[in-house]
Amino acid sequence: MSPDPLTPYGNRPMVTPIVNAVNYQYSSFEVLRQITDGEIDGYTYHRDDNPTVREVEHMVAALEGADDSVICTSGMAACTMVYLTYLSAGDHLIIFHDTYGANYKVSLILERLGVKITWMDADRACDIDKELRADTRMIFLETPSNPLCKVIDIRAIRNAAEKVGAMVVADNTFATPYHQNPLDLGAHLVIHSATKALGGHNDLMAGVIAGSKQHYEDLWFTRQAIGTTLDPHSAFLLARGIKTFELRAAAMSASAQAVAEYLQAHPRVPRIFYPGLPGDPGHEIASRQMQRGFGGMMAFDVGDTQEDAKEFIRNLKRIYHAVSLGSTESLICIPYLTTMLYLPPERRTIFGVRENTVRLSVGIEPTESIIEDLVQALASI
Repeated sequence: MSPDPLTPYGNRPMVTPIVNAVNYQYSSFEVLRQITDGEIDGYTYHRDDNPTVREVEHMVAALEGADDSVICTSGMAACTMVYLTYLSAGDHLIIFHDTYGANYKVSLILERLGVKITWMDADRACDIDKELRADTRMIFLETPSNPLCKVIDIRAIRNAAEKVGAMVVADNTFATPYHQNPLDLGAHLVIHSATKALGGHNDLMAGVIAGSKQHYEDLWFTRQAIGTTLDPHSAFLLARGIKTFELRAAAMSASAQAVAEYLQAHPRVPRIFYPGLPGDPGHEIASRQMQRGFGGMMAFDVGDTQEDAKEFIRNLKRIYHAVSLGSTESLICIPYLTTMLYLPPERRTIFGVRENTVRLSVGIEPTESIIEDLVQALASI
């Protein structure tokens, strides 16, 4: 049997090797037993595990201060794996409206399977006791939320959850592990769309779930069963992205703070949501649970109508009109027309989003060039 592909000669390559193998030769039946019993980190079949993927799982776990993590094919695959692993027919799930819109589509599937769901506005997170039931098994949240950057007190949610033995799952995609570590704040599991800031270059799709070793085992079972293991090339790209992640996250946060401070005083920006602003409703909580800045995401209203927002975006020269976030390039979109298309029209605005609300993901371009682009585009409406 060949040596470990990640350490072929007893030393480590400077980049994570791409191991494309679907299956592996066994040196003995004893080695096969040790692998299948989980005694050693070995490999049998790609749907079970892959050396490139496993290497990145350790990297992400370290970022989140977790025992381990499970990497899968997308952020929504990660969310769905958590639901399928820990919820059963008759269980009650509390989820906040202020979350990525595709969770609504998954909720329809969960309801078909017998899961009872309560949707809450993140503005009402302090009232979660009123929604708890004896059968509440999970509370799923994003903080800051997508797209309005609302902030939820993770420790307070955990304290409430303990009253009924519910699990707290935090989507940390907007915050990133550079700025916030939900496990340290009481979450049982933390989820990322690794497509976003962890990858950072608009060239891979992946999801990750980090937590305890027992949670790794539980989630690995689900991933192996349904076949959502990430491909090795995407895992390699994710490993590369993580090498520069902290530098990018710091730059994005610093620029976003400056951009938000400029926009809050602009006459054509009637509302802005960024937890780094002292006047933001979530600033006090964010200051306690986010470290090293407040992230690169914000939302704001442009003018008075959706046509104002469209004209503003049409006139941007440096910032790209595109979905996704956390990339090296600054990206902007109108959530009502893009990320929230998964929701029926009547549900898109019930928690504060307006038809002229835009979501901005600040990239690593020079701060002054981002602000200049915003200035000239706002002058067009």
